[in-house]
Amino acid sequence: MTPARRRRDDVRVEGHDAAAGTVTLSSTPDTRLPGRYSFWFDRGRGHARLGEVVRDDSRHVVRRVEAVEGGELERARHGRIGGWLFPTPQDAGLDAHEVTIATEVGPAPAWLVPVGSGTGGPWMIGVHGRGVTRAETIRAVPVFHRRGVTSLLVSYRNDGEAPRSPDGRYALGDSEWRDVESALRYALDHGATSVVLMGWSMGGALVLQAATRSALRGVVAGLVLESPVVDWRTTLAYQGAAMRVPPVVQGVVLRLLGSPLACRLAGSAEPIDFDRLDLVARSGDLEVPVLVLHSDDDGFVPSTASHALAEARPDLVTLEVFEVARHTKLWNLDPERFDATISGWLDRQRLAGPPSTDHRA
Repeated sequence: MTPARRRRDDVRVEGHDAAAGTVTLSSTPDTRLPGRYSFWFDRGRGHARLGEVVRDDSRHVVRRVEAVEGGELERARHGRIGGWLFPTPQDAGLDAHEVTIATEVGPAPAWLVPVGSGTGGPWMIGVHGRGVTRAETIRAVPVFHRRGVTSLLVSYRNDGEAPRSPDGRYALGDSEWRDVESALRYALDHGATSVVLMGWSMGGALVLQAATRSALRGVVAGLVLESPVVDWRTTLAYQGAAMRVPPVVQGVVLRLLGSPLACRLAGSAEPIDFDRLDLVARSGDLEVPVLVLHSDDDGFVPSTASHALAEARPDLVTLEVFEVARHTKLWNLDPERFDATISGWLDRQRLAGPPSTDHRA
């Protein structure tokens, strides 16, 4: 599958009142959501942080503008809502270091956020979803930081920051998980005693594959999954139905993606093994505690497979269900609940380190 290089600007900007500190947007499920969000405009070159909804008349939504961090919002005509509020860790008040992870496709950039002066102890490795960057993962760092956990926020092949694979195609986690394995090796080399892998959306698929296939999976002590792809067949069927693709056509596409001959004709290096990517069917392979956070109104990756995974492995899987948070925007809707859920789970699983004395996070 070809990586998306630019997201669609699907929100109209109806007006910007600099004096009042507000912007008026067309009403969509995402622009109506309570909480704090990014607003990207000018084809991704402009960025603003949006706060509370001031007014919603079902056609237009007026939101508070917290900050404009690039571009001229008053000249914007279209844009898009994003969940990752902070473009860099520094924007979130975090002391981060730019590091490089050696992967099989080349050096991949990452952010390292240590606790105190050292990096020994428990780590969290954050893995972003499809079509975005490691900035998506910044939101989760403060809760791990407060619990004494060093964070490593990674990039992976074909995401626009890490090197391209030879075919330049996404494999939906079937090959990208090896870059997560490289991050595990980096963590071990720099003092990690245990690792919690956290993945958003497709990043959840990468995390699940690394936790069940990596030779280094013994260091993985737990998984946190936000709006995850647990089974690609379920997700692609949902997205196909939303685009009114007939089920028979969907089936043909899946068979082609999984065919060695067809994948080579399409320019992919390897077929995608959808059975291997189905962690509901493979739930018996899970060996560590898993926390899943998913909203039932996701709208992109249905929560069906997350519920099925929790039912299949109640001994390991804890499912925290949101109702109106949409896709990968759970922190944005309710950061207190998001942080408390993760913090409580870390306590119950005994995965936290000594509490941090750095209160900037």
